[in-house]
Amino acid sequence: MEPFQPFSAEAQNQAAQNNAAQPPDPRLQPTPDYGTLGPGSDATAFGTGAQQPVRPRQDARFASIVAALVGVFIALLVGTMGRAHPSLPRLDKFISAPENKPASAKDMQQLDRMGPQRQAETLLQLAVAQNAAAPQQIASRVEQWQGKLRWDSQMATLTTAALNSNDMRVRQSGVEVELAAYGLAKDSASLESLLKAVEATDHSQKIWALWSLGLMANRGFQTDQILQILISHLKDSDEDSRHWAVESLALTGSDQAIEPLLKAMHDDPSALVRERAACGIAQSGLFTPEQRMTALPQLLNYTDDPTLDASTRAWAFHALNDITHQNLPNDAGAWRSWYEAKSAQ
Repeated sequence: MEPFQPFSAEAQNQAAQNNAAQPPDPRLQPTPDYGTLGPGSDATAFGTGAQQPVRPRQDARFASIVAALVGVFIALLVGTMGRAHPSLPRLDKFISAPENKPASAKDMQQLDRMGPQRQAETLLQLAVAQNAAAPQQIASRVEQWQGKLRWDSQMATLTTAALNSNDMRVRQSGVEVELAAYGLAKDSASLESLLKAVEATDHSQKIWALWSLGLMANRGFQTDQILQILISHLKDSDEDSRHWAVESLALTGSDQAIEPLLKAMHDDPSALVRERAACGIAQSGLFTPEQRMTALPQLLNYTDDPTLDASTRAWAFHALNDITHQNLPNDAGAWRSWYEAKSAQ
């Protein structure tokens, strides 16, 4: 188990000064319009009895709220708001400092003495704050948390911050903790329960189950089977189900999810679904940069496809920019020239 790195008082004070003087670290900002599972739904987790929320429709206002919440957590971590939230432990002993200085046995014992909920909350905060050891700590402890975590607004905010990190390991940590907080083990019993919920008449249960299937698939449990189920729901008659099938496909991080997302971006009658498919390809979800690059040829085709509306063509340009980090104009010819030059290298 990789040790945490202690954070000296001097380093903590310097971090606080830096945080006050500089804009928030862009690595900690949410990806555009990426939603959260907030409180208030009547969808119930299997085996836990806890109230499970449904992720609301994303919009720019909600994204700004998420960004603000992440900023609050980071401020708490570095001390710019005084002391940490009273329900959480002091974090200074666990925050990573200069390289390879191991944490003391006393520090690790303090973490071990925390209950599962506090451990998960603390480690997620550290992961979002780019503590290099936190994701490994989460991976080593998450199985012990099964059946012991509760889903609440605090956990919802933390997992949202993790899923919006630019660090893939942190996003994966968010997936692991969210599954544990839902009471979903990576086993056939949990999968069977989710499959029943996806076909249930309770819409909130269905949406939650679609999302949770993506979480399961991302962690490698019956990925192929889940992909086929999610793809089948891209044909549902209601926009909301197709929307969350798209979100969940992006969450799987599977190579096989790219093509159906591209198809949804092109063909779905809902502007919301088309936009969310584009965002999933470009930035949201858990695809690697290399996986996203495989979408470039089709995205290039979309930039001058006369069958697409102007908004969808604009999303294609935006996706190209996000994936390649090239600051090119919304001009199909310019993008094709760049791509041909790159391919020739």
